[in-house]
Amino acid sequence: MIQGPLPFVFEDRTGSNTSSDFDDIYDRLFFRVARAQSRTTTMIYDMDRRASRHRDTLPFTRGPSVVLEFMPDESLGTVSFVHQAQLSAQCPGTCGRRPSLAGAVPVASNASLSRKFHGSDGREYKWDHHSVQGQEWTCTSGADNQLVAHYNLKPPGVRAYDVSGHTLTVYEDFSYLALEILASLTIMRHIALHNL
Repeated sequence: MIQGPLPFVFEDRTGSNTSSDFDDIYDRLFFRVARAQSRTTTMIYDMDRRASRHRDTLPFTRGPSVVLEFMPDESLGTVSFVHQAQLSAQCPGTCGRRPSLAGAVPVASNASLSRKFHGSDGREYKWDHHSVQGQEWTCTSGADNQLVAHYNLKPPGVRAYDVSGHTLTVYEDFSYLALEILASLTIMRHIALHNL
């Protein structure tokens, strides 16, 4: 039996870094990652409801919450949090700092898949690739190394129906950072995909 709050477990519907939906299995939050046609801009939308064939055929009724603008050669560019006021309102304690994701710097020159970023709560976080067995990506908080989130790939041999089988888990204590965590994960997966 699970004790304490439930983590947010987002199903990654397609597994694509530029076109997927991330739907919490308990129907609390829904995000869509979409790439602008013929551009190197990836946008993250905060959606009202779970992905469906019907919803996917409708035009977007709102702008993106995050815009990731990569350079024409797919190298790192800029990150814009469009709805920063909403993000800060959800954040407990002393929040309101603008997240620093575009300046994600390598922890060490040999570890380009281990990078730090600062969240809107002012804390430092770090994504690591394959640092924990069974987790593709692991996000921890700076000084205390607390587990914040992780992205898991579908285990081989496990069937997945209408989804990729990949999941992003964001722990309840950090749920106010879910959008920033998804944005930074998208950047880290982009870095790995393009060997940046």
